[in-house]
Parts: sequence; C-alpha cells; structure tokens
Amino acid sequence: MKKVLITGVTGFVGQYLSENLLSQKNLEIYGTYFSDEGLSRLENARLLHLKKVDLTVKKEVFDLLDAVKPDQIYHLAAQTSPSDSLKDPEKTLLTNTLSQLYLLESLRELGSKTRLLVTSSADVYGIVEKEDLPVDEQTQFRPINPYAVSKITQDFLALQYFLSYNIDVVRVRPFNHVGPRQASKFVVPMFAKQIAEIEKLGKEPIVKVGNLSAKKDFSDVRDIVRAYILLMEKGESGDVYNVGSGKSTQIQEILNILLSLSEREIKIEEDQDLFRPIDIPELVCDNSKLSNLTGWKPEISLETTLKDTLDYFRKVV
Repeated sequence: MKKVLITGVTGFVGQYLSENLLSQKNLEIYGTYFSDEGLSRLENARLLHLKKVDLTVKKEVFDLLDAVKPDQIYHLAAQTSPSDSLKDPEKTLLTNTLSQLYLLESLRELGSKTRLLVTSSADVYGIVEKEDLPVDEQTQFRPINPYAVSKITQDFLALQYFLSYNIDVVRVRPFNHVGPRQASKFVVPMFAKQIAEIEKLGKEPIVKVGNLSAKKDFSDVRDIVRAYILLMEKGESGDVYNVGSGKSTQIQEILNILLSLSEREIKIEEDQDLFRPIDIPELVCDNSKLSNLTGWKPEISLETTLKDTLDYFRKVV
C-alpha cells in the first residue's frame, strides 16, 4: 500500500484531505498533529495513523520520516492567519519556515524519493495592479503581512531544494478556500457564526464586520483538496500552480448571501478591530495552468458553500 503523510491533519484542509484520501483504495494515511485539542475535530481519527509531532524540532521531523517512510507528503501544517501574523510575526515566521526547512532537510539526509506537496499561498502576490488581474504564477510578489512572507519562504525553499538536491516537490498557491468547520477567525465563518448565534442563542441581531469592499477569489475547500490530489499525481516536479476559482467576489456580497439565508432581520455594524492595517483590494486566480494539466475545475457553487457553512454553525453553536 502507498503511504501518504498529511502534516496538520487536524486542521481545516487536513480534515477534508484525509476524508478524500480515505475514500480511495490502497492508501495508508498518516497524519501529524500538534495539540490534543485538535483531535476532537477529526471524524475519521480511528482510520488514520496519528503522530503527535512538533515540526519545528528537527529531530522529531527526521524521526517521523525515517519511521514512516512515506511515498507522498502533503505539507499543510502552518500558522495560517494573516491577521495573527501581524500580531505575532515571529511565531508565524518561525513556525512556517522551520517546519518547511526541516521536512526538506530530512528528505535530503534520508535520500528519500518521497514526493512533497508544499502549500504556499496566493497571499504571496499581495497588492496586485488592476491591469495584472487575474493573477498567474509569474505575477510579481508584493506581500503585505508576515504570513505572506513566510509562505514565500516555504515556496522558495521548496524550489531551492528541487534545484539543488533534486527533491521531488510540487508547489501550490491556493486562493481563499472556505467551507464547514473553518475557524471563525476567518471572514466567512465569522459571519456565519454570528448569524447562527443570533438565530439560536437570541443574541442581538447585529453582525460585526470589517472591510466589506475587498474582492477575493473563494473556492470550496472540497474543491481545493481535489486539486491538491490531482497535482500530487500529475504536477511537474519543481513547478508551481495557482489553485482558485477564477472569479472574485466582494466581501459585501458574501455577507448579503449569508444574510439572505436567515429569516431574521439583521443589521451590520463596523468593528475597527476587524480591519487590517492594509488589505488587498482584489485578488482573482488565473487557474489555466492547473486546469490545462489536470482538467480540474470548481464543482461546488459559492452559494452551496455558504449555505453549508451556515448550516454547520447552526448545529454547533
């Protein structure tokens, strides 16, 4: 059986990726996690080989790869919040950079033929001029937060180890992905959770918001993990691929759709704490490189994703 390792398996994307891979035959799925708290989110924990590992400690990473000897690694573990990175840039840079470095170094030292999929981020592109939209893989980097800088480092470390040591890596730059089970510090679940709390807990019918004018490229997380699996199988070693829907949607429209799914009369109120010092006005993906190679295209509509997310919070609040 082929051995597949998912770092950060208890995270938002890791949960969906593990579920998708478990539906396939002849795969033995391993997953790393950092804290016991995250295990409660895994609905399929008993079907996985779970390893508690601190990926910022090199010996733990080396010992893990030496013991498991995976055929494939999906490296998802990271500090994933741009907002949190502005509050604690050191933690973000150390966590994301060291985990990437130690995976690559361990693969090199072991002489491993493992294929590694590295998740960078569309945040690396940062502020993009209107005439440069949609964003392809050659677009200039103009990062606006430490999270984006950490993802550039992960991205380019992977490229460097491919060029220097022929490590088999595929790099992906996903745009915004959303869906049920996403942490409520991100914009879509933040809105959905507030609406669910108004409906079920009788909270004051006001949704607090930040910048509603920004336009982002949203995909359902279930579509995103399909792309990752296709690129693990078909991606060119050393190459990089944008993953996104190819459409941008204003945050205001996201909120309008969510509010339309509720029967309650709900007002909106700006909260200055939810505004970032600087925000990206618009980001939209050119996914033609991914699509031409694999045939991938989004299958789940934004309306379905938003309804599923709101229904999820209606169950858990």
